[in-house]
Amino acid sequence: MAVCGLPKANEDHAFHTVNAAIAIRDFMDEYKMNGGLFELRLGVHSGPLVAGVVGVNKFAFDIWGDTVNTASRMEHTSKKGKINISKATYELIKDRVKCTSRGEIPIKNRGKIEMFFVEELIDFEVD
Repeated sequence: MAVCGLPKANEDHAFHTVNAAIAIRDFMDEYKMNGGLFELRLGVHSGPLVAGVVGVNKFAFDIWGDTVNTASRMEHTSKKGKINISKATYELIKDRVKCTSRGEIPIKNRGKIEMFFVEELIDFEVD
């Protein structure tokens, strides 16, 4: 799991997250072409969440909320080697990243959510 925009807000969080996901996907594609055995699915969702430190003897920073759960569902409903994003994320990156619509797909405890597969960057400038 990865988060962008914590602890300092970042207006371009969705683009940076998707750009990182593309780099991970491309690395894994190369890894697999060279005999690697692992495959992955990537899922991204954008929205508010709760973050904080938990623990009594051992402290850990953690995040919670509907955004985290939905991001997990994006990963679960993705396909091997693909980056699956929600419409919320798509709306934030659609002018900078080429995506393919998957339509509305049912997810656990949420009903149907419109999803997209990320294909490639349109805007090659990364802040």
